[in-house]
Amino acid sequence: SSETFWTTTGMFPQEFIIGFPKCVKISKVAIQCYLVRTLRIERSVSKDPVDFEQCVEKDLQHTEGQLQMEEFPLPEFQATYLRFIIKSAFDHFVSVHRVMAEGT
Repeated sequence: SSETFWTTTGMFPQEFIIGFPKCVKISKVAIQCYLVRTLRIERSVSKDPVDFEQCVEKDLQHTEGQLQMEEFPLPEFQATYLRFIIKSAFDHFVSVHRVMAEGT
């Protein structure tokens, strides 16, 4: 819902995990967030959210007053869980408004 978002509690790193019903193939992940400086995405192919491995880490560009929109192409990528780690920010609090995963 575009009416809701997730916000941090002010200390970093902060993280959230998204789980899929089964292992899926993902070709691209996109995120809309605000004031995120460094973002890492990790994946797990386990039945439980354990044994994560790093997929991508990126410093995002500061966009004053508007959402940051980042896309991460992930060719031939499988995951049961995605963990998003916000390592640092441009302010004390950041928000995540949308996460989209494309694939099968």
